[in-house]
Amino acid sequence: MSNAVIKIDQPTILKMKSYYSSDLGSKLPPGAVFTAKSNGCTITAYKSGKVLFQGNLAAEEAEKWSKPEQKTTKKPSKPLTVFSPPANISTLSIIGSDEVGTGDFFGPITVVAAYVKKDQIPLLQELGVKDSKHLNDKQISVIAKNLLSIVPYSLLVLHNEKYNQLQNTGMSQGKMKAILHNQAINKLYDKIEPEVPEAVLIDQFAEPSIYFKHLSGISYRKENTFFSTKAEGIHLAVAAASILARYAFLKEMDRLSEKAGMTLPKGAGAKVDEAAAAIIAKKGESTLRSLTKFHFANTDKAKKLAARKKDR
Repeated sequence: MSNAVIKIDQPTILKMKSYYSSDLGSKLPPGAVFTAKSNGCTITAYKSGKVLFQGNLAAEEAEKWSKPEQKTTKKPSKPLTVFSPPANISTLSIIGSDEVGTGDFFGPITVVAAYVKKDQIPLLQELGVKDSKHLNDKQISVIAKNLLSIVPYSLLVLHNEKYNQLQNTGMSQGKMKAILHNQAINKLYDKIEPEVPEAVLIDQFAEPSIYFKHLSGISYRKENTFFSTKAEGIHLAVAAASILARYAFLKEMDRLSEKAGMTLPKGAGAKVDEAAAAIIAKKGESTLRSLTKFHFANTDKAKKLAARKKDR
């Protein structure tokens, strides 16, 4: 399990508490403002301004709230709000992008960029488009199948073999996500050409400066590109992207379940450890690697479970 610690001000801590409101824990350690579990990570914020992130994705989750270091002798060339979406963004024709699967031990990362024109917004509302986290798998399937024929989109799937290969080279999950979002957005621009969206809205997983740093040496668009946490609630283009990404993830999980010979659980909890241990016992560690994000702590837990069962 990896850890990350950042120091922030109290207004930001209150903003974090609101952001994680649906994931808050009831038991607080001494001196804590809140504790929450989200995206495979435990977050504990203290009155001192320190915030502790614990879990497989601690560094990536901390990136959402870390402020880039600035030299005191130089003023930033652009204000930090330059990538915040404008007040009227919900009424614009935009590309929205989102990803699914980053906190799941089993399965790939799926990223979708979707283009929703302003005159399509009432139709998407009618279809029930909203944040995929508030929809069950059956609802996702129904809505996604309707969106496939209505909304131009670009889907990228980072399969486990490639994910593990990149991770072994030292690439962070944050960088992988930035590259995938950028590729999906660029492909969608090509698909809808000569039409040009009024803006791009990315569901924020890192500070914009870090996002663009990840794309160093890669072609990307910066003008009219905006970032926001919980962007699914700001524009239906991001909500549509989240639904299509979730739908693709579910289809991949079905495919991998067939390969594993069992229904693979989602997330990164105790049920996942048990399933992984069963796969090690039946098919070996190499099969488990092909089904998972192998660097997660679940791997070691599964190995220990499998060894204990073998010794019985």
